[in-house]
Amino acid sequence: MALDDILLEAEEKMLKTEEVVQKEFAGVRTGKASPGLVENILVEVYGSMMRIRELAGITCPEPRMLLVQPWDAATLHPIEKAIQKANLGLNPAVDKKFIRIVLPELSTERRLEFVRTVKKMSEDGRVAIRHVRRDGLEALKKEAKNGGVSEDDTEMAEKEIQKLSDQYIAKIDTHLAHKEKEIMTV
Repeated sequence: MALDDILLEAEEKMLKTEEVVQKEFAGVRTGKASPGLVENILVEVYGSMMRIRELAGITCPEPRMLLVQPWDAATLHPIEKAIQKANLGLNPAVDKKFIRIVLPELSTERRLEFVRTVKKMSEDGRVAIRHVRRDGLEALKKEAKNGGVSEDDTEMAEKEIQKLSDQYIAKIDTHLAHKEKEIMTV
C-alpha cells in the first residue's frame, strides 16, 4: 500500500467519523423542532425494526412542533409507542392520520443534561479519530519496514496524518461549540 493510499484512507475514515458525530448531534434536542429528533427512532412494524423516516414523512409546521405523517395508517400507533419509549421527553398526540409532537420548553437542568450528552458524543468522535491516526501511523511504519519508502517520506506522511487528525478534531470541537450554543439558547 502506497503512502498516498494510507493517507487517503485515514482522511476518509476521519471524515466519516465527523459525519457520524454530526448525525448524532441532530438527534439531540434543542429549543426548536427538527426531524432529526425522531427520524432514527426504531419502530417494530411488519415483523421487523424500521426507522420512522422509512415509515413516515416528518415536517416542522411550527418552530416547536413536529408532524409525523405515516404512509400506512397501520403504523400510526406503533410509531406513537416508539416515540414514547425513546425517552426523549416528547409526548406524541395522535390526530386522525398524523402524530403531532409539541416540544415543551426545556428547563435549564435538561439543557445541561443535553450539553453533557453532546460532549460525550464529541469525545467519542475524537477518540475514533485518534484510533484512525494510530492505525494510519502503524500502516506507515509497516510500509517503511518493508523497505518501499524512504525515511523522509515516512516522516512527512506521519506529519500529514497528525495534521489531518488535528484538523478533524478541531472540526468536531467547532460542531460541539455550535450545538452547545444551540442547546443553551432559550
